[in-house]
Amino acid sequence: MPRKSETQFSLETALTYRLHRVHKLTDRESEAAYLAEVGLPLGEGRCLAAIGSFAPLSVQDLARRANLNKAQASRAAQSLVEQSLVLKRISTEDARSVVLTLTPHGERRWARAMAMIERQNGIIFGGLSAEERASLGRLLDRVIDDALARSGMAETS
Repeated sequence: MPRKSETQFSLETALTYRLHRVHKLTDRESEAAYLAEVGLPLGEGRCLAAIGSFAPLSVQDLARRANLNKAQASRAAQSLVEQSLVLKRISTEDARSVVLTLTPHGERRWARAMAMIERQNGIIFGGLSAEERASLGRLLDRVIDDALARSGMAETS
């Protein structure tokens, strides 16, 4: 087994490795919470949260906001439409595109999802002080902004 020297790069300390590890660990908890508290699988729950928070959204915008590829976002949106949680209409700006918004039933489910997300964030970041949470949030925003700039993608509200 290879050994690392004190000056050699270590996988355990790589930010990308640690972010992915946190992502995997928290996704397990989030998936269980979405099913138990919102009645939706993780991908659909994230799409519901994104549509409720950023509507109206095209499927492409939903994919970006929910961190899914366009096919995943399209399938999740269709499932939410079939459950009467989301309304899909032809865009007034581009007849080739659709616009997604919440139905009244979807708004109620979205409120449950947002309450669950807030609780989950409290659990996940419970080991940090309020000041540490704020600092981590600012640092993550900078990392995200830099990654978006490198990718040529603009973050829009």
